[in-house]
Amino acid sequence: MTPGARVQAATEILDEILAGQAAEKALTNWGRRSRYAGSKDRLAVRDHVFQALRCQRSHAALGGALTGRGLMIGALRAEGLDPADLFHGEGHAPKPLDEAEQASPRAFESVAEENDLPEWLWPLFERSLGDQALEAAQALRSRAPAHLRVNLRKGDRDAAIKRLAEGGIIAEPQAVSPSALTVTDGARRVKNSESYLQGFVELQDAASQAVVDALPLHDGQRVLDFCAGGGGKALAMAGRVDAQIYAHDADPRRMKDVPERAERAGVSLPCLTTEELAQFAPFDLVLCDAPCSGSGSWRRDPEGKWRLTQDALDHVVAVQGDILDAAAPLVAAGGVLAFATCSMLDVENGNQTRAFLDRHPEWEHLSEHAWHVHTGTDGFYVSMFRRPGKH
Repeated sequence: MTPGARVQAATEILDEILAGQAAEKALTNWGRRSRYAGSKDRLAVRDHVFQALRCQRSHAALGGALTGRGLMIGALRAEGLDPADLFHGEGHAPKPLDEAEQASPRAFESVAEENDLPEWLWPLFERSLGDQALEAAQALRSRAPAHLRVNLRKGDRDAAIKRLAEGGIIAEPQAVSPSALTVTDGARRVKNSESYLQGFVELQDAASQAVVDALPLHDGQRVLDFCAGGGGKALAMAGRVDAQIYAHDADPRRMKDVPERAERAGVSLPCLTTEELAQFAPFDLVLCDAPCSGSGSWRRDPEGKWRLTQDALDHVVAVQGDILDAAAPLVAAGGVLAFATCSMLDVENGNQTRAFLDRHPEWEHLSEHAWHVHTGTDGFYVSMFRRPGKH
């Protein structure tokens, strides 16, 4: 495919996404009907699509319309390129620019538009991040780094770096966690690599790993990952200590890959149903990696930035409170309840901590910590509470 043909393909896919199709589904459908496209073409088109979604508002302003065509015109202008060089209608390239599209783009109408956030969200985003809001918003406009977690049960970081290099994957230590690596070359080879398939490394953001580092984990504990999902943090915990780690999720279907991942990692990770929780409680440590806005990971899921509404945010905040209240009785006397989100919004983080303490004033607040996207990781937050009583 020529560069122009790739832009045209991205334009058509973006139109499907803007009409309500999920990005991954739209890309998959295009791939199935475009057998002529080689692997490099598919990756290039995918990159065009996701970058346009990350920068949807600013690219629409630069391109003159919130359409696939407008987004791609804006994307080229954002890179300092002349869209006419690719919009020429030859071969499978997009048709030439019309008179309106050739006009100079209008000025951005707001800080939120220029920095690619929904208008309603900007005041909350700015309040949550203060003088770091602009830097964080700009970071969300770029592609996220590829991070790996080294399975410390199978080797250290140096050994993992060497093993990855043998498979053509170049990685270096990521300072935020002693188990974290940043892939600098060959990220798309990871899932087919020997290191991944044999459980030496897992794909996991460095800040997600740092959340686990912050937990008071010790050998011999009984630990519950209350909102386990795919089991990433439960596996990270199991890789650090000789403790009995259990996984649970309100929707057991989310845990379908946990047994395979645990076997690959060489750890035991039983999955508990909601009905089984009372039987296995109490736990020395309960982690609630709660559903959230996902604002800390919008570089990876840019659609989430545009799907979020005030009503949806209010709903997820209420759900988080319910989860904390449901998990608290599962903690042993003197044990720890940890609350985590991949969000940078104060209503889901610090405000949620204060609300829990208002409802449970007998609990002791131990600590809280936040990581932000402009420092090189996803945005994460963790807060920990101790239940009264002797451990």
